Order: sequence, then C-alpha cells, then structure tokens
Amino acid sequence: MSETVTLTAAPEDSGTRLDKYISDNIAELTRSAVQNLIERGAVLVNGTAAAKNYKLRAHDEVQTEIPDPEPMDALPEDIPLDIVYEDADLLVVNKPKGMVVHPAHGNRTGTLVNALLHHCEGGLSGINGVIRPGIVHRIDKNTSGLLIVAKTDAAHLRLAEQIKAHSFTREYEAVAVGAFREPSGTIDAPIGRHKTDRKKMCVTTENSRNAVTHYEVLRQYGGYAHVRLRLETGRTHQIRVHLAYIGHPVLGDDVYGKPFKGLEGQCLHARKIGFIHPSTGEYMEFTSDLPEYFQAVLRRLGKM
Repeated sequence: MSETVTLTAAPEDSGTRLDKYISDNIAELTRSAVQNLIERGAVLVNGTAAAKNYKLRAHDEVQTEIPDPEPMDALPEDIPLDIVYEDADLLVVNKPKGMVVHPAHGNRTGTLVNALLHHCEGGLSGINGVIRPGIVHRIDKNTSGLLIVAKTDAAHLRLAEQIKAHSFTREYEAVAVGAFREPSGTIDAPIGRHKTDRKKMCVTTENSRNAVTHYEVLRQYGGYAHVRLRLETGRTHQIRVHLAYIGHPVLGDDVYGKPFKGLEGQCLHARKIGFIHPSTGEYMEFTSDLPEYFQAVLRRLGKM
C-alpha cells in the first residue's frame, strides 16, 4: 500500500522549491520522481495541489503520497570481491569505501549484492528477499570494512539471532572531530528516524530503539582523534549519530557533520567482526587492516 508522508516547512526552508524540498527530506524519492508525483496531483501543500516550482513558505504543510516501490531484481555482475573467509555457510567480505551493499533506487547496479550473486552463482540466503540476498547486516556506502554474508537460510537465522542477542562482535575505527576529554566511554542514547528529514537518524525518545556504543581514544591529533568503537547494538548510522550527539562527528561525515577536503564521505572502517559459526559452533574472529584512505588521513593529521 502507498504511504502518505506529512512534512512541515521550517522558517529556514522559505523560498525552497517544492520538488527540491521533498527530495531532500524523503530518502525514497529522487527529484524527478517528486516532479512526477506533483504532476499526478499526489503532492498537496496546505491541502491543495501545487506546482513543482512552488516556493515554500514557513509552516507550509506538505503531504506526499509515496507509491509502492516498483519490483526490482538484483542481477549478477562480475565485480572483484575481497573475500576474507568463505565456506559452505557464509562469507566474510571486506567492502571497499564507496560500494553500496544492495541495490536500491539510484543504485541498481555495481553493488556488493550484484558481485555476490556472480561469485556465489545465486547461492545466497533468501530471507531478505531478492534485493538483499545473503545480507545479514549492512554498513554504509562510504564506510569500509568487514561484513558477513549468509549462503543458507539456516546460517542467516543463526547469525541474526546473535546480532539480536548482542553476542556478535563488531569493532570499528574512525577519525572523529574534536578533542575528547575522556580516554574512553559509553554512549547510551536511543536512536530513531529524524522527524523532518527522513534521510537522517537522530537521538530521540520518540519511536526509537535503544542504542549503545563504547569508544576508546587511540590517539589525539590536536583537534581530531583516532578512536576505536564497539557496537553493543546495531542501529542505522549508529556510530555516526552517536559521535555527532556527543559533539565529535566522524571526520568527513556530510550528513551528521561536515565534509573534509580530499575525503569522500566519513572516515569510518569496520575493522573487526566476530561470531559463533552457525554450523560448527566455533567462535571465529576476523580483522581488516586500515585501508589506504584511512591511513592517508592519519598521515595528514600527523603533519598538522
């Protein structure tokens, strides 16, 4: 069924074109898709259909009907993979920065799933459907590092249970902005969808889930810090939201912080992953060296 999203324009949105405002605030819709919806009369401003070049005024109420997504198949593509471990049940893959995990509108090809379908010849768990086969957990496009992929439904379910029980080891390293007062700490703050910007998450008590991140400062570089982070929970954008919440956004994070010259997106790497093997019951742990982009940032900060 289609979904209707209601947004209220803030004073700072005054003068913004309607189609731009909607596409900036509803992650599912591109600007061209919004323009099509406006032409169909599926967008109302203060209860009345408006033109796509309508300029917003403060406190305008914008209602957008989001149609059901069109069916989309993920197709195999011969894309090189950095496979750290593989057996009949699962793979551990080292994802490069800039690669999207699974197809979505705007990123239908070139994703990790496209590469996995080719490598595994379709032999992936089907629990998450045809768009996310084998994907037990995700990391963001501009986050590099390790993630686990399930080949069978049984392996997928057992791994997902570990994540739910918080027994799944996930450690990250990041460069954060600012000087930390404490060498280590815990951020315990619930995370939910942002009220007005649906592309963002935020710390909130409304429609949220508990989220816990433990951090340790490895080295301070004046106004920047190299930190290690361990996830107790795994919410969308958790590390990025939590570090921004305590005033130390991830370097280069253009959503929760600020861009950093010479760096595409956030400086965040999933360095360690550990889990109980779904068939053998053995605890397995894998680490990934910091990629060159991350090391280059550290070298650059060391010279500042």
